Amino acid sequence: MAPAFGQDDFDMAKLHNLPVVNPVSPGGKFLEGIGEFTGRPVKTFTYQDGHSEEGVDKDVVIALKKSGKIYKSTNDYVHSYPHCWRTDNPVIYFARESWFINSPSYKDRMVVHNNTINWQPPEIGSGRFGNWLADVKEWSLSRDRYWGTPLPIWVREDGQEKFAVGSIAELKEGLYEKEDGTRVPVAEMADEFDVHRPFVDKIVFEKGGHTYRRTPEIIDVWFDSGAMPFAQFHYPFENKDLFEKSFPADFICEGVDQTRGWFYTLHNIATVLFDKPAFKNIIVNDLILDKNGQKMSKSKGNVVQPFEIIDQYGVDPLRWYFATVNNPWIPKRFDEKGIQEVYKKFFDTLLNTYNFFAMYANIDGFDPQSEAPAVERRPEMDRWILSRLYTIVGVVNTEMDRYDITDAARPMVEFLLDDVSNWYVRLNRRRFWKSEDSADKQAAYHTLYEVLMSVVKLMAPIAPFVADGIYQNLRSDVMAESVHLTDYPVLDEARQSHQDAALEAKMAAAQLVVRMARSLREETRIKVRQPLPEILVYSPDKGQIDNILLMKSIIREELNVKDVTARESLAGLVEREVKANFKVLGPRFGKRMKSVAAAIQNLDEAGISTLEKAGKISVEPEDGGPAEEILISEVELRDRGIGELAVTRRHALVVGLVTAISPELAQEGLAREFINRIQNLRKESGLDITDRIRIFYGGPADLMAAVNTLDGYIRGETLAMEIRAELPAGLAVSEVQIEEMAVRIGIEKAG
Repeated sequence: MAPAFGQDDFDMAKLHNLPVVNPVSPGGKFLEGIGEFTGRPVKTFTYQDGHSEEGVDKDVVIALKKSGKIYKSTNDYVHSYPHCWRTDNPVIYFARESWFINSPSYKDRMVVHNNTINWQPPEIGSGRFGNWLADVKEWSLSRDRYWGTPLPIWVREDGQEKFAVGSIAELKEGLYEKEDGTRVPVAEMADEFDVHRPFVDKIVFEKGGHTYRRTPEIIDVWFDSGAMPFAQFHYPFENKDLFEKSFPADFICEGVDQTRGWFYTLHNIATVLFDKPAFKNIIVNDLILDKNGQKMSKSKGNVVQPFEIIDQYGVDPLRWYFATVNNPWIPKRFDEKGIQEVYKKFFDTLLNTYNFFAMYANIDGFDPQSEAPAVERRPEMDRWILSRLYTIVGVVNTEMDRYDITDAARPMVEFLLDDVSNWYVRLNRRRFWKSEDSADKQAAYHTLYEVLMSVVKLMAPIAPFVADGIYQNLRSDVMAESVHLTDYPVLDEARQSHQDAALEAKMAAAQLVVRMARSLREETRIKVRQPLPEILVYSPDKGQIDNILLMKSIIREELNVKDVTARESLAGLVEREVKANFKVLGPRFGKRMKSVAAAIQNLDEAGISTLEKAGKISVEPEDGGPAEEILISEVELRDRGIGELAVTRRHALVVGLVTAISPELAQEGLAREFINRIQNLRKESGLDITDRIRIFYGGPADLMAAVNTLDGYIRGETLAMEIRAELPAGLAVSEVQIEEMAVRIGIEKAG
């Protein structure tokens, strides 16, 4: 037994009243009276000047052998040993005398208060922290160092009594003992007064004929950190009302390593002093690792310099990356590509959307303070995006109230990308730059303005600089000077009244069909600018089909198809096929695999239906062997379009894209490509978006036929006064490619 050198041994010594003998000095050397080992280090130490002193380990074993007191000595038991991370010297643990806080006496209250705290993640509060509280030990308060907060306990010289000083006023009631032994009232030492060492060590108290001197220890610095909630206000000596309004704190966050550090000391002190928790909500942060999941270290050369990242991308994208890549309490594999993706997807999209709005709003002189059309009178697309916005506001507030930052930020990203940029703005471009209906334009402007203003307010706590930058550009003189001085958007009654779940469901159905059909265009390599005859949709869910048909006009425009048709069955739409998964079934059937695979592939529609519904089916292999049960997880189900039909499935919804291109559709496709090249030339020429132009061109007969046929459509899309199949002398001409055809085009601003 070594009670002075291990917790278990110490507890056993207390249980059986054994003496706690410590023959080792604080410097790690044996004290006087240890014979030949006196003055020698217990472990091998290397000092700052480079010299080493060998520990006594080997010599102790030899001495025990010589005296016949060793049972066995072997090196076959190897275990880790703690070392100082600064000096790499062995660490020695031994029992020390200390001042303790009797935390176990009020641990039940700490447990009760812990159960009122919203921990993110909850398992830290109930597990790691909760388990620590359930088995809490006395808090060793004192430290044997010089600098630090002096422990304010004065002990009578005979050690029989002690008291704590609770204020500077009490401290000034003592006497200052000078070098010659004379004592003067501390109150007379105003010019030299200091609550720190060495001044405070010379303050004594005389009571009942006895002298009291301060105990020499200082306080554990973690006590200072745990006292922060009231110490920052100098409570209870001043700011009492301010402290009581601010305590407990609404929110704190720190690293997971503070579970038994700051989190605990805050909680401990708050419980014993105020019988309250120190904080209501907490987010626990974990470590930032390198992209391979390794802890960053200078020695490994995998440290990422934060200011280099900030200089390249800015602080807001970095902060947004940390907020969205995963929850704060999960270790983060830092990968610069992740910030690049955040920058491109979210911030670029946000800025592009703002720039789109600002460009047209400035042209039309839009005034955000003008009276906005009533929401219920705006076009369906405006009502939808506002309903989606208010739904997102509700989601973000719910997650923010839970202090789940990741689940609050991610919906903002999805909303901006999927709903605002890739849907609302793209489908409504004409309303901003082409519409002659001022009321319709005003509705569009007010709608997009509200969306942008709400988004920057929602994102402001996570991306404060970008949010405020855009807000400054959007605000009018009568509004708050900063986004951080505005109210956070909430789902109030006014916003709730304009939520439309049915409209959101309809649009979601349209968005799903469009995403599926776009994937088919990519698979078949047919550009969106090439019109196609129609898409066919099937779903056993009548409500889903009804929603799709209600959104037919939007789907047609987005997919550039002439019609959207619903089918009541899959007949004539797809042929279903099932194939064996050789990786899964191969080890099971071995040489019979080919025969089993053929039986699976020969399943008819009825058999495939049975497999889908039951999740399994019995097949009879062609080799005449026994029937085999096949699970749905062991096969691959595929839909194959019939004829010139490309198909895809998402759960029960099947979308078929008719890929046949008639001569008329081919001409329209060429016209759209021609328009695209004209628009590119407009940008390159620096023309204003409202400028009218004349178009001159030369090209193959097929292109000329398409341009002649769709002359009015092309002029309307390009703001062209006329289109001429000629190239006048002196005109700047560019050569472009359209469907592998060389086409020469020149444009000029119309008077």
